[in-house]
Amino acid sequence: MNTPKKKIQEIKNQLKQVLDPELKVNIVDLGLVYNIAYDLAQRKVHIQMTLTTIGCPLGPMIEKEVKEKLKDIEGIKEIEVELVWEPAWNQNMITEEGKQQLKFGW
Repeated sequence: MNTPKKKIQEIKNQLKQVLDPELKVNIVDLGLVYNIAYDLAQRKVHIQMTLTTIGCPLGPMIEKEVKEKLKDIEGIKEIEVELVWEPAWNQNMITEEGKQQLKFGW
């Protein structure tokens, strides 16, 4: 049986396939994903995330890709992506893995 904790890890793994179009680093390791919530009863995912800058013109594209990556996960009926601006994203939010991707990606 898939527990909410396992489902959240599965979601996180899928989100690692979504790359920031400019930096070419996945949105999880870039630190853009703040929270992942999964409601087992409603089969609903709520992603709380940000973008590297307010008003980023690529925001709708990233949001669409997030939904696209999650739509085929078993047990998910609804996907909600909430863009938040606090705390403001900064480079300290990048994981060590993300820093390595930036270092060797260019």
